[in-house]
Amino acid sequence: MRKKSDHILRLALLIGDGLMLILSFAFSYFIRVHVDPRPYMFESQLSEFTLEIVWLVPIMWIILAALGLYKKSVFLNKSRLPEVGKVFLAAVLSVAALIVYDYFVDRSLFPVRVIAVLAVGISFIFLMIERILIIFVARQIFKNNYGVKKVLIIGNNKNTEYLVDFITSTPESGYRLAAVVANKKYIPMDVKTRQYSSLKEALKKVKVDVIFQTDEKSTEYVYKQAVHRHLLYYFVPSETALSSHFGELELVGNTPAVLVKLTPLSGGWAVVKRAFDILFAVVGLVLAAIPMLIVFLILKIRNPKAPAIFKSERLTRYNRKFKCYKFRSMKPEWSGMTPEEAFIKMGKKELIKKYRKNGDFLKDDPRVTKFGKFIRRTSLDELPQLFNILKGDISLIGPRALIPGELEDYGDRSLILTVKSGLTGFAQVSGRRNISFEERRALDIYYVMNWSLLLDMQIFFRTIAAVFRGEGAK
Repeated sequence: MRKKSDHILRLALLIGDGLMLILSFAFSYFIRVHVDPRPYMFESQLSEFTLEIVWLVPIMWIILAALGLYKKSVFLNKSRLPEVGKVFLAAVLSVAALIVYDYFVDRSLFPVRVIAVLAVGISFIFLMIERILIIFVARQIFKNNYGVKKVLIIGNNKNTEYLVDFITSTPESGYRLAAVVANKKYIPMDVKTRQYSSLKEALKKVKVDVIFQTDEKSTEYVYKQAVHRHLLYYFVPSETALSSHFGELELVGNTPAVLVKLTPLSGGWAVVKRAFDILFAVVGLVLAAIPMLIVFLILKIRNPKAPAIFKSERLTRYNRKFKCYKFRSMKPEWSGMTPEEAFIKMGKKELIKKYRKNGDFLKDDPRVTKFGKFIRRTSLDELPQLFNILKGDISLIGPRALIPGELEDYGDRSLILTVKSGLTGFAQVSGRRNISFEERRALDIYYVMNWSLLLDMQIFFRTIAAVFRGEGAK
């Protein structure tokens, strides 16, 4: 749970925030109808009214994420005061968004405006209570050593001493000190046993999740080691460096630290993206149930002994392996083989170079069946990956899921694996199979480093257009 603990806590906040918004509007409705003695005239029932609010919860999630209310600092702050103003603003903006929606769709969502006014105050109170409870529970879990991140601190600087003191004296922070690489004068006596002479030695002997660097010595080397091992990397800046405002500044106790992010897709935005993935997967599976059943039956009728679902081992975020599901489009004798293995076995080694040069695609691939070409062209073969999205193996949008060993000699492999692989992605909609392997990897890296919600929306709609034009994998 170490690497996922922040995401689990943010997901708990996300679900709690959504429930509190729904409950606040339902409670406002109840007060107006059953408590307020003034007469009213509207037909909307509580169930209908609540259902409208459910569909608009994602608007509030985006507002809360934009206000930074899903950041790590939310859990570290001992005082809730910095959060109060942002939560109130989120409540106001969320209700305002619903009023705008009500105006444009003309659904009379707020037939009595006092419901909206009540909802602002009630949602603010409910959100604060919910967040205080969730963060209290999270801190108790951290105190009991569950889900904590093991920390390595490196650097000969007074901030090393400050960070060591904070982490060792604040068990509810979610951090545990695993190693320190620094001169003895910066290390308190009670943690001398965790001192190491070099970063290489510390990483070899201790498993860590986070690196804090407190000086500017060999920053590039330390940073690359963190990237290579998929560790969080914080740089604790000097007063001069603080003025440059790079990265994302957080307070760890009283020590300012800059989280150097490889991608904007982190923190609250990662949770929002995951929520949309789940929503899309559920709706997609409902809508695609009949087409998936038809394709499954056709594949079994054509070849009863061969599996209809092909499972291949792929890589996703943090170099994690998973089984990627697809409808089988190849002849059974070539399924499970790499292209190189298959072409060599069939005695057509010359196709290997042509296949790779053409962006992993051959117009008349001898491994693919006639029906396989159809489901590839229409992208029907990809539908089982909706289960991968629901499981959290991949995201709807992201870099193409890599085959283990595919990028062994590729320098930016770790960068691509910083985010979850995707069912579709920037490379797929920027030429589908008509661009080279190197160009697709460059586009994947661009996506990782320049992610935004708007970019995801553009890729999504371009994917739909490409599918309708029949520009599948072919």
